[in-house]
Amino acid sequence: MAESAATVMSRSLERFASTARADYRFAPFNAFLLVIIMLAGLIVHVVLYELQAEAVVFAIVAALALAGTFRVAQVWEAVVLGGALVALAGYLVFEEVGVPPRALVTATVVATLVAPCVQIAYQWERAVLLRFGKFVGIRGSGVFMVLPVIDKVAQFVDQRIRASDFRAETTLTKDTVPVNVDAIAFWMVWDAEKAVLEVQDFNTAVILSAQTALRDAIGRSELADLLSHRERLGKEIQQVLDAKTDPWGITAQSVEIRDIIIPKGLEDAMSKQAQAERERQSRIILGTAETEIADKFAQASLAYRDNPVALHLRAMNMVFEGLKQKGAMVIVPSTAVETMGLGALGGLIALGQQRATEEAGEKPDVLGLPAADKA
Repeated sequence: MAESAATVMSRSLERFASTARADYRFAPFNAFLLVIIMLAGLIVHVVLYELQAEAVVFAIVAALALAGTFRVAQVWEAVVLGGALVALAGYLVFEEVGVPPRALVTATVVATLVAPCVQIAYQWERAVLLRFGKFVGIRGSGVFMVLPVIDKVAQFVDQRIRASDFRAETTLTKDTVPVNVDAIAFWMVWDAEKAVLEVQDFNTAVILSAQTALRDAIGRSELADLLSHRERLGKEIQQVLDAKTDPWGITAQSVEIRDIIIPKGLEDAMSKQAQAERERQSRIILGTAETEIADKFAQASLAYRDNPVALHLRAMNMVFEGLKQKGAMVIVPSTAVETMGLGALGGLIALGQQRATEEAGEKPDVLGLPAADKA
């Protein structure tokens, strides 16, 4: 589901308030404080001069105008100009209608100066505070105060672990293969003062440094190493990146290689190479098996060479295994009939089949086979 325009606008303002371009962060609590001060001025005005519709309208319009301006701009110029214009407009309106403007105009000035000065940092944030452009300290999580106009929250630094994706497109490996590599860097800011004061934009600096380290690592490695040793490549990039970002108060905890994309033609060639390698291995295995079988037959021949009785029994067993299956046909040399007595063996098998047929209640034919086998 698409996000609403208000949600997108709110997130954009939050990101703006955390950058060095903003002077302060105007959160919902600041708007609430501004409304409370304007309401207090309205109450004082009513106590002193009775209730007028002009006073109520001015208090509501001034609170909305100031809150909207401070929320969108979040710079001291908007505070000074916006507060001055609203206070001047109120003074002119009240003077024209004959209503004393002192309470509401005073409340407008106080709300303009006080509401943006109350700042809140989240638990995982550190605020870098400047006074007259000079660093004065780090403010931790919770509520802290800033002086209007002269103080500036240079940046709210998020000290949680961040995940930034980066990539190296069409980079040549050591064996001159163009590859596209996607990676993820996990890093965090451990010193907010260094991260803000030592480098202009530490987010961009970390990503660019990671890309440079990735390209250097790819140029020193061959394609086979990239594909088979991703963890080692990520550790190497992490060490290089950590050494570069440590003076900025940033540590790189780990770098993970997410994807390595090679040209389509090279991918097809590598696939064919892998298939050929598997075919070679299968042929080698088959040849090895044939050699082992031949060795076993040679060993068996030594046992049968000087033992004709064992050879005779083995041959009879082979013929019997072939004949005991129904409908089986065994072709043997004519000399085997005489040497192994196959005629007697065939008669015994036929007699056994005839008895089995009679026990099953079927009428055997002349050969002693059941009708089903004859058919």
